[in-house]
Amino acid sequence: MPLFEYQVKTTAGKSIKGKLTATDKPTAMEELRKRGLTVFSLIERKTTILSMDIYIGNPVKPLHFIIYCRQFATLMRAGVSIVDATRILAEQTESKPLRKALVEVNSSLMRGISFSQAVQDHKKIFPQLFVSMIRAGEESGDIEGTLDRLAMFFEKQHSTTEKIKSALTYPITVGVMAIGAVIYLLWAIVPQFVTMFESMNAELPAITKMVLALSKSIQGQWYFWILGVLLLVIAFQITKRTEKGAYALDYAKLKVPVFGKLNQKGSIAQFTRTFSSLYASSVPILQSLVIVEEVAGNKVIGGFIRSAGDSLRQGNPLSEPLKKAWVFPPLVTQMIAIGEETGALDTMLSKVADFYEMDVENTVDRLKSLLEPLLIAFLAGVVGVIVAAIMLPMFSLYGNM
Repeated sequence: MPLFEYQVKTTAGKSIKGKLTATDKPTAMEELRKRGLTVFSLIERKTTILSMDIYIGNPVKPLHFIIYCRQFATLMRAGVSIVDATRILAEQTESKPLRKALVEVNSSLMRGISFSQAVQDHKKIFPQLFVSMIRAGEESGDIEGTLDRLAMFFEKQHSTTEKIKSALTYPITVGVMAIGAVIYLLWAIVPQFVTMFESMNAELPAITKMVLALSKSIQGQWYFWILGVLLLVIAFQITKRTEKGAYALDYAKLKVPVFGKLNQKGSIAQFTRTFSSLYASSVPILQSLVIVEEVAGNKVIGGFIRSAGDSLRQGNPLSEPLKKAWVFPPLVTQMIAIGEETGALDTMLSKVADFYEMDVENTVDRLKSLLEPLLIAFLAGVVGVIVAAIMLPMFSLYGNM
């Protein structure tokens, strides 16, 4: 189907550029006019790789998507139709990828396609969880409540993710600073003392010999160091793309000292919050488990969720296989078991998610207060070793004078 690029003005006077597909130019023009848009230009383009929107990851920022869900729920509650709400949100969203997707979704809605089917055609913009919950909301007639739950879910997920990132940012920053300081000292400072040490004709300490050798290597064979770093990065990326490699890396994330527990709590919070939102929206439990496995963010936890789904298909309780999984503490499995027995699984999962989200927040605060002095001491220690390697021979020389 031909692709058309257009430039239009909305009823609010805002100029918008975009693309749409149509059988011919008159059909494209009529479709734009049906949306209440004033067409300035409409040009047919050949569909090529360059004209296609190619995204890596999710191109819509979490904050923009949260605002979209909140505003959509408000418009629906005010009695605005889905078609008009989609058109309004397409005009005012700050996210260009989301705007383009909503324009195409609106076009699909005007052709009689359901909203859940229309958004499913834009998998890079709308996650599967969103599509499944919207479909369940359409079937139950509670789109407004579903959108509120989606906004709350994405808000909680974004908040938890940002807290974990903030805990990891500081040590990474200090680590980069330490590496930069070491490279600078070995490249620019240490070589200035080489001639002096050679003229001393004395046996140098082992630490001084090691630092001098490292400095000489960095200065004379710097390209090998750069090549080594590039090979490590490439090897890491290749490993991440293999099933076994991704599993091993995710396992390491859960077992690494200090931060392993933080990653585990964050993943549990994401698992329970997602599962609770899907279950509360009447998405079938087996379908919910498939979606939760995909969005768990960890292959190890995803594997245990898959096993739980297989066990559930055989008629066993969901909590039984999870009790055997080392990543889920007894609190999680017991609350799930209580939820299954009482028929309030979504409530129990929500309470578990609340607990672990609060636990992540408290853990991050404690880590920040503990890591700051430790990392400063680490940075001082690294630089101190190099300084000591330079000063020790000089102290030895002065002592013999």
